[in-house]
Amino acid sequence: MNWNRIMAILKFGRKATVARTSDSSLAGFLNGFSVEVMPHTAAEIEDFRNILPEGTRVYVAHIEGTQIEEMVDTAKRLNDEGFPVMPHFPARIIKDVATLEEWINRYADVGVSQALLLAGGVDKPHGDYEDSMQLLGSGLFDKHGFKRLHVAGHPEGNKDIDPNGGDQAVMDALRWKNDFAKRSDAKMALATQFVFESAPVIEWANRLQAEGIDIPIHIGIAGPAKLQTMIKFAMACGVGPSVRVLTRRAKDVTKLVMPFEPTQVLSELARHKAATPDFNIEAVHFFPLGGINKTAEYTAEHGNSASLVAHA
Repeated sequence: MNWNRIMAILKFGRKATVARTSDSSLAGFLNGFSVEVMPHTAAEIEDFRNILPEGTRVYVAHIEGTQIEEMVDTAKRLNDEGFPVMPHFPARIIKDVATLEEWINRYADVGVSQALLLAGGVDKPHGDYEDSMQLLGSGLFDKHGFKRLHVAGHPEGNKDIDPNGGDQAVMDALRWKNDFAKRSDAKMALATQFVFESAPVIEWANRLQAEGIDIPIHIGIAGPAKLQTMIKFAMACGVGPSVRVLTRRAKDVTKLVMPFEPTQVLSELARHKAATPDFNIEAVHFFPLGGINKTAEYTAEHGNSASLVAHA
């Protein structure tokens, strides 16, 4: 998953009044959702408390070229507004162990104790690190008391790891991370690429459990956006076969400029979770492709906003 590509074209939409839905299974499934921002787009939101439920986890994407000062300032602002903050640590743009520890210290100084560790969206490492396992293996996050560490998950494969579409390297990495989770003091989860169909997610999650990989899954979902925007993101970010949901709809050209919402995939996953309580999806993570306000409106409409408190 190329998180840099996902975030590089995000733009925030305008806020609007929405109606609520009575789908209790979907509302429960959305409890504890998280959302992703970037420093420059976060700056466009006057106060996140006006649009997100208390306790919503906010990831801060670190795009190549973004200064650490911008990242830390954004994290501090969100933390001061009362939101758990999870900044990205893209391994391939971190020069060395001194830089890694400096970043960890700077975040810790503003109250951050969570992080998303990933390889990052650059092909050639800028320094000593190439993947999230090296960051985890440094021991620095445990040393500095980070309470939660997330890593990337790929329900439809990851061509950045295996260009041929195989999954042996991906599964080996997941087993390593699963073993690490057992010896780390931090809670861990898999934050995934966004998907548009439930069947590949269910199959993947079941396979992980069958392989003994029990790290909870935070499933990536694209927030509401125009269909044309959604297709552009999906193509740029290397979404797998589930993109056919979009391409089928795009055959009707009248729908290209209409909003596309993730209700079908979320409802199917919610019903499966209700029927299968040990299903390993713990939370939903939104990529606000059509803007943070539109995603916030969607969760207010379909969720139980009074109880949308992020998992600790």
